[in-house]
Amino acid sequence: QFVESGGGLVQPGGSSRLSCELSGSELELWNVGWFRQAPGKEREGVSCNSRSGIGTTYAASVKGRFAISRDNAKNTVFLQMIMLKPEDTGVYYCGRCVVENDIIISISTSWGPGTQVTVSS
Repeated sequence: QFVESGGGLVQPGGSSRLSCELSGSELELWNVGWFRQAPGKEREGVSCNSRSGIGTTYAASVKGRFAISRDNAKNTVFLQMIMLKPEDTGVYYCGRCVVENDIIISISTSWGPGTQVTVSS
């Protein structure tokens, strides 16, 4: 079970850091990533980090602005976001992931509550 936190209201150009804690399993066993769902849109993959912590993939829309990291000892994954744009608004979730043809795909069977990020002035 993943539980996300850290969202809120951010001005365009601002920064935010999201956290996601995993319970019931060991984070080091999984590729883990972040997904988001904007109002009226399907959930999309934002970033996927390999279980080694070395391989990382980002969606083109966030590359250079978002950075995923993990602390296996704390069973926690982070997403540092800078230069936020209104189109980054949505509910952010974390979950297990794979990457196929540079597309980040979720393989989670359930989702946590997510955390709302709103980018607006």
